[in-house]
Amino acid sequence: MEKRQYDFKAIEPKWQQYWLKNKLFECDLESDKPKFYSLVMFPYPSGDLHVGHGRNYILGDAVVRYKTMQGVNVLSPMGWDAFGLPAENAAVKNGIHPGEWTMKNIERMRQQIMSWGAAYDWTREVATCHPKYYKWTQWLFLQLFNAGLAYRKRAPVNWCPVCTTLANEEVADGRCVRCESEVTLRHLDQWFLKITKYADRLVDDLDTLENWPERILLMQENWIGRSEGAEIHFPVEPTGESLTCFTTRPDTIYGVTFLALAPEHPAVEKLCAKGAQREKIREFVEKVCEKTAEERTGAGAEKVGVFTGKMALNPLNEERVPIWVTNYVLKEYGTGAVMGVPAHDQRDFEFARKNGIPVRAVIQPPGEALDGATMSAAYEGDGVQVNSGEFSGLPNRFAMAKIIEAMEERGVGSRKTTYKLHDWLISRQRYWGAPIPIVHCPDCGPVAVPDKKLPVLLPEITELKPSGKSPLAMIDSFVKTTCPKCKKPATRDTDTLAQWLCSCWYFLRYLSPRDDKRPFNVEVLDRWMPVDQYIGGAEHAVLHLLYTRFVIKALFDLGLVNFEEPFAALFNQGTITKISSMTGKLEKMSKSRGNVVPPDPLVEQYGADTVRLYTLFIGPPEKDAEWIDDGIIGPHRFLFRLWEAVAQNVERLEGVPLPGKSAADTSPTVKDLRRKTHATIKNVTDDIDGDFHFNTSISSVMELVNEVYGLGPFDKLDKKSLPALREALEAAVLLMAPMVPHISEELWTMLGHEPSVLKVRWPKHNPELLKVEAVELVVQVNGKLRGRVNAPAGASEDDVKKLAMACETVKKFLGDARIIDTIVVPGRLVNIVTESKDQGKTETSEPK
Repeated sequence: MEKRQYDFKAIEPKWQQYWLKNKLFECDLESDKPKFYSLVMFPYPSGDLHVGHGRNYILGDAVVRYKTMQGVNVLSPMGWDAFGLPAENAAVKNGIHPGEWTMKNIERMRQQIMSWGAAYDWTREVATCHPKYYKWTQWLFLQLFNAGLAYRKRAPVNWCPVCTTLANEEVADGRCVRCESEVTLRHLDQWFLKITKYADRLVDDLDTLENWPERILLMQENWIGRSEGAEIHFPVEPTGESLTCFTTRPDTIYGVTFLALAPEHPAVEKLCAKGAQREKIREFVEKVCEKTAEERTGAGAEKVGVFTGKMALNPLNEERVPIWVTNYVLKEYGTGAVMGVPAHDQRDFEFARKNGIPVRAVIQPPGEALDGATMSAAYEGDGVQVNSGEFSGLPNRFAMAKIIEAMEERGVGSRKTTYKLHDWLISRQRYWGAPIPIVHCPDCGPVAVPDKKLPVLLPEITELKPSGKSPLAMIDSFVKTTCPKCKKPATRDTDTLAQWLCSCWYFLRYLSPRDDKRPFNVEVLDRWMPVDQYIGGAEHAVLHLLYTRFVIKALFDLGLVNFEEPFAALFNQGTITKISSMTGKLEKMSKSRGNVVPPDPLVEQYGADTVRLYTLFIGPPEKDAEWIDDGIIGPHRFLFRLWEAVAQNVERLEGVPLPGKSAADTSPTVKDLRRKTHATIKNVTDDIDGDFHFNTSISSVMELVNEVYGLGPFDKLDKKSLPALREALEAAVLLMAPMVPHISEELWTMLGHEPSVLKVRWPKHNPELLKVEAVELVVQVNGKLRGRVNAPAGASEDDVKKLAMACETVKKFLGDARIIDTIVVPGRLVNIVTESKDQGKTETSEPK
């Protein structure tokens, strides 16, 4: 029989069609097998994919195939996060309808994903821009609205001249995270969701997410920013009106020597002195407000401010303290007013020293007496209260509660918990989104569109132009309607829902994607939720994941679902980077950086399995990794090497059975091969189970294949070794099947089996075959190699020493020298230390 060649261009389409035709990835939700819901974050259809995107889909596909071979009922659906700004911007730029642009991109990206061999249950495919999907997104909004969790108010919003309204999370350093345009504030009527109502649960329940990366949990906790402390009211002279400050350190109240206001604080205008000082403060405020929060508060930023000319009273000791407007206090934190305690806060210390404000220590560290006049830096640790009235002498942590109690008794303060988290701005002045299903009636106010009238369809539009307001507001036929309650003339809401809401529940829709009567089937959710494994980029650590957790908790409270956390386990793959042709630096792949690597030419030249193999082999999956163009050659060569190992032995192994469970009465070569085979099975399984380390799994299989070639010329092999050879080759093929599925399918059939490898159970190692009967030990004399001995596994140290002494070559070098010591390194070597005849000294060479 002529040896077959590795023709990946024929093999890969063949098996992709086989998987589709035989519906191997279509999940039967009613199966009695253990379930495994595997989910990769669905993509935004923005255009061509690059190899950096591939890491997400290839990794997820490898996990699905691995779990399938373990006999689990795997659900792995795919869909499209299809509403959003990029489509709208493309429509404006290219004169194309955003829907047309989106659907073309979906077709293109679906083809690319399939070309990688990434297999999904395509019968469950959804697109958030489809009316049958966003009908239920609108329904979800109305559930929140009817529950009082959605409200509309006039509020300052982040305004991008290109992307219109932005959520706080879409702004970084004063610029839009999408287009990097400068963001300003505008006052508009906006819709918000009361995510702040869930702040405590969102923080507390992080403790239940044991299979989430620690850094993601920390990012969510920091974003919510729960701070426990006290609100303290400082009366302002002479009006008696109060400035309320929030502090996490009420124990430092007696050390307050000034108050600091954010420039945006509403009290600033009232407190301004008249005349030149008033103008000075206004100029300062305008100047500071032009800067980003990072510029104002970042490391090394200068602390500056202006005195308002007003004084306040410390409510506990009635001491007069000046009120300043400063650049380092932000309106987003607490109340936007901060009590300045320079002895115990470094920022306050720097500001006070610069402006001649007194520094008073009120907490002394153990064994030290601080003097505010001579302190060179703030002391921010714990200690004993001093200069603190009735609380002096108390440990500061104990004093905190006592001071809060005293403030509450006097009515000047109270215990308070604050959050950095703000309510979620959900409305957008854009076209390409789900219309907000609310009607505004002059008599009834905001009225929900009845469920039977959903979806509120997005009207067709012939041209999109930036106008500074919602495009829907310019379509009279859409705007004009009647009130669902009183039937009088009314107007529709002309904003659209942020795409984040569309992606907060898509994993529920996958379980009943064609159900026209309800958004999801609760009975099916009860069996399949939460998602067992969620895979995606860490860039979604706050926005998508936090919003989704909130929505699911709200649905739980409304009795619509029976679980509170959507994702049992989360894995964030690292970013693929490449040297940018623009900057010469290693950066994330982006067209703007000139470092994108398209997958299509690589699949054409090397095959999908090679691209998959290099993507998985490039490094630990949770770490960033650099894409090196020539790096793909090694994995390509390995696939040819694996192919040859099987192809050269197809006829030789025909009719040869697998070996038995025991390796007794076989040659040392066969025992070694079987030991290597089962060690590889164990290592690969452990590596995949341990954070999907496919990179080290691949290395283990490469070593096994090397061991196979190490048997010598295949045509010279003893027939008794053929069962072990079959076992090794079949194990290599099965272990590689999740990573390189096309070639694995082909090699499996070449080895005489029916397709598919997906129907074959994942191999299990035999612990008995891992046991080593004998270990070869190096024997050194005075640190130099003088022989080798074979010792039984588990031999005692005394027995090992006797074997070493009995070695003929060792005896030759020892002669009649006096042995000073014998050092045994278990499983590795024996070093015999002798006294030198020439010098009468002990040789002291260390074992090598």
